[in-house]
Amino acid sequence: MRTGRPLFNSKKLAGTGRAKCWRSKPNCTAQAAFRGREMSKKRYPRFFGFLALFCMLLLSGCDGVPLLDPKGQVGIEQRNLIVIATLLMLIVVIPVILMTLIFAWKYRASNKAAKYTPDWSHSTKIEIAVWGVPMLLLVFLGYITYVSTHSLDPYRPLESDVKPVTIQAISVDWKWVFIYPDYGIATVNKIVFPAKTPINFQVTSDSVMNSFFIPGLGGQIYAMAGMHTKLHLIANENHEFNGISANYSGAGFTGMKFKAIATSQADFDSWVSEVKSSPKKLGTAEYAELIKPSERNPVELFSSVTPNLFQIVIDKYEGMNPGKKVVAGEKEVAGDAGAEKGKNSAAGAEE
Repeated sequence: MRTGRPLFNSKKLAGTGRAKCWRSKPNCTAQAAFRGREMSKKRYPRFFGFLALFCMLLLSGCDGVPLLDPKGQVGIEQRNLIVIATLLMLIVVIPVILMTLIFAWKYRASNKAAKYTPDWSHSTKIEIAVWGVPMLLLVFLGYITYVSTHSLDPYRPLESDVKPVTIQAISVDWKWVFIYPDYGIATVNKIVFPAKTPINFQVTSDSVMNSFFIPGLGGQIYAMAGMHTKLHLIANENHEFNGISANYSGAGFTGMKFKAIATSQADFDSWVSEVKSSPKKLGTAEYAELIKPSERNPVELFSSVTPNLFQIVIDKYEGMNPGKKVVAGEKEVAGDAGAEKGKNSAAGAEE
């Protein structure tokens, strides 16, 4: 048997300290492996450092998330509710994660100093902590959720000394038609309103169900054919918001966006005057043409609009709400009355 023959002679192992290890030196392999582990330990911290830096760069793109940086009172209260609820749940989640890591380390197989108690089965203190703390958190979470749900009811008008601005929103394929009934004007895919002034949105659909949502101001409300839903919002400062449809409604859904701009009262008045000078008018024929399916529509301004167009759109689907035609504010009452009348008629027919 020849001596001095290399046990390892691979380019792959050239950087591990084990290349050209000779059989004549029995401790060479162990020493080389030890040196390889030491080099790995030096490389790993650098790798994790770059990984942490990369993650921080990714997080830098999360600045200005509308839901977490709202500019309206309703949005701020909703953000606070989300934060409080999350922190309350973390009171339970974080200890569980920490205890999992601590127990895995403390009771590992190589730790001979760990206390071994195979017959342990009960601890009153642990039972109180495991059941008592979550129950108290659930009670508190339920309380703040109940209070917030009623205070943030989208149908509840906002308290203010300033006269609110009413905007009627109609979702069509695939655009938003906005009507200012108090000003006799209409727009497509753009609304302007004064800051620090309550905005009363009246929402319906002239197509499939949709969802009206301005993330930077507050929650969303569904738009449904034959129905009249309400949403009350307010902007605390001048700002340009992005409005979206939050409910899938077909091929052009992704482009169904609009601009919502909060301005000063003077700028709002100037904008209204600008719209009133537009040559376009939104009559019945123009509206019929406008609601034809189209995608990514540009902003349009109409100096006049057919009176009660919003209610006319709702009444197109009157068969969905049995009962006589009434004004928008009484729609739900009429629908319930009509439904009850239908039930009574059916009962009489069965008799």
